[in-house]
Amino acid sequence: MCVACGSALGYWREHADIVVVDAEGRFVDPDGYVWHVCPNLNLSGCTWLTRLEGEPCEACQLTRTRPSDEDLVGLAQFPVAEAAKRHLLIELTRLGLGWVSRDDDPEQGLCFDMLSSVDENVVIGHEDGVITIDLAEGDDAYRAKVQAELAEPYRTMLGHLRHEVGHYMEALHVRGDRIERARELFGDENVSYADELERHYAEGPPADWAERYISTYATMHPFEDFAETFAHALHIQDSVDTARWNGLLTVDPDAFSVFSDLVTGVWVPLSTALNQINRSMGADDLYPFVIPGPVLAKLDFVDSLRDR
Repeated sequence: MCVACGSALGYWREHADIVVVDAEGRFVDPDGYVWHVCPNLNLSGCTWLTRLEGEPCEACQLTRTRPSDEDLVGLAQFPVAEAAKRHLLIELTRLGLGWVSRDDDPEQGLCFDMLSSVDENVVIGHEDGVITIDLAEGDDAYRAKVQAELAEPYRTMLGHLRHEVGHYMEALHVRGDRIERARELFGDENVSYADELERHYAEGPPADWAERYISTYATMHPFEDFAETFAHALHIQDSVDTARWNGLLTVDPDAFSVFSDLVTGVWVPLSTALNQINRSMGADDLYPFVIPGPVLAKLDFVDSLRDR
């Protein structure tokens, strides 16, 4: 709802625009076609428009599993995850990073299992296009507890989704000639994931990890290094774009043909200033990371996957 005039609003994905809908949740486009607000408005807060009345929108169709109607805790947490998912999908669309739905590719297509951990243990992850999310991560107190236990400087629902979709994007886009370059940057993805997982939790990251990786988790396996780097590319691109649209920057991030130039020339000074502002408020750093040279090359590779 518009905070200025009180009008009901909907998101028109085809034009990446917020439009006014009538009392029945309808919007008539310039061609006379009638669009309808997603039927999941009251369930997940979704305001995306859909072509057919009563049919879930494109974003909601990607959610394969949600909490049962009897799971009141899970249902209360569900809108947080869905809002972050919609944010992610809008960002992927803007960057030209497409996906294939489960309907179009039943074996590898993208979908989301939004699971409640009220009665079962839920492991966040990705497998063959299926992204699993623990809805409890939408609870601030729970997430802060896990963040402290794992000594993670940053942990958000959107961050989880960006990381996990990074695994999907690697499987979808890193093919052919790109595989060898990916191995040069991230390592051989064929190394045993189970062995590396055991090593990581038994030994921890290498002493010099900060010289080559964006995070300690990225040191576990080449797959995790790619996913972490992908997530940070989205963190940076989206934050810079938001700063621009709010008048904090005049530079267009799409004007940079080399992503690392955007990072060093815009993001580093911007994030440093924002970190200082947060400290002035007694809050944690907005971006508690340092980006070494090797990570800049990895970010450039991730950015090269975009369809410009």
